[in-house]
Amino acid sequence: MPDIESIKKEYEDILNQLSDPELISDYDKFQALSQRKNFLEKIIEKDKEIQEIKNKIEENKAILSAREDAELFSLAQEELISFREKQKSKELELAASLEADVNTAGRENSSAVIIEIRAGTGGQEAALFAGDLFRMYSKYAEKQDWNQKILDSHPSELNGFKEIIFELKNGDVFSKMKYEAGVHRVQRIPKTEKQERIHTSTASVAVLLKPKKTQIKINPQDLRIDFYRASGKGGQNVNKRETAVRITHLPTGLVVTSQTERNQLQNKENAMSILEARFLKRKEMENLEKFGQKRRSQIGRAKRAEKIKTYNFPQNRVTDHRIKKTWHNLEEIMKGKLEEIIKKQNEILGEH
Repeated sequence: MPDIESIKKEYEDILNQLSDPELISDYDKFQALSQRKNFLEKIIEKDKEIQEIKNKIEENKAILSAREDAELFSLAQEELISFREKQKSKELELAASLEADVNTAGRENSSAVIIEIRAGTGGQEAALFAGDLFRMYSKYAEKQDWNQKILDSHPSELNGFKEIIFELKNGDVFSKMKYEAGVHRVQRIPKTEKQERIHTSTASVAVLLKPKKTQIKINPQDLRIDFYRASGKGGQNVNKRETAVRITHLPTGLVVTSQTERNQLQNKENAMSILEARFLKRKEMENLEKFGQKRRSQIGRAKRAEKIKTYNFPQNRVTDHRIKKTWHNLEEIMKGKLEEIIKKQNEILGEH
């Protein structure tokens, strides 16, 4: 695990590189260094806070040793207990940040993520909402000049999706999309509702890093690969040839599919991308288990079981329950106007 001195040394080195006028011509490197600088700054700031707390602890110890003022003595005793608790908490945060730097180094700069959207409770309306979320993210990706590729999809009968999995890349995708993971809830009158009653439905969003080739090694002998005919809306077969691919990782039981392309090879590549991303996520979660419940609570906020947002159409609002913020331009948000929301999520959730 890196120590704080090596972090400070790397930080100074990055500052020197960023001061080079020639660097501006290499935008990708400039962006990567800037994001790394921001990450290291947060670690250094935590260490600075710990040092300030230690200084206050020493000051209070001096007051207690002097025993000159009874009221001041009593206050120093109370503050000493409080500062020691803060020191312990901050040191745990610092250790977690240093460990995260080992396990997820460079992931803020990841050039690709895989987004999985699945319909939850609500039947056809949930599938329609999953489709709405997909189109919302697609429009946002277009505004960000990201590249998008659909890896797998299972359409519903009413232009929604039971499940859709797609890749976004070429930009700061992970840093902007990481807090979108979770359960999204919609409250509106469904198209299928004849009595104009408001229904509540859900869809889950998972945000997975697409690992670099050196990060994940999967033994081909551990895979079972099956080919079958792709299906469309309602489950009917739409291709005469068996181009769809199902890959099962036998040791873990992980199963992935892809049927979006017209040839087996491309669908196989898509399925492997999904499998590798899920494998990396599984590895990360196993690492989190080693650091106990407190560590999981700090980092594991992206679990899909957690309801993170409500999209209330009758009241024209979107509420993020984690940061207790509401926006009232729902129509524009569904058209991909997410920058304000994502900026606020990163600003508040990134501090915890």
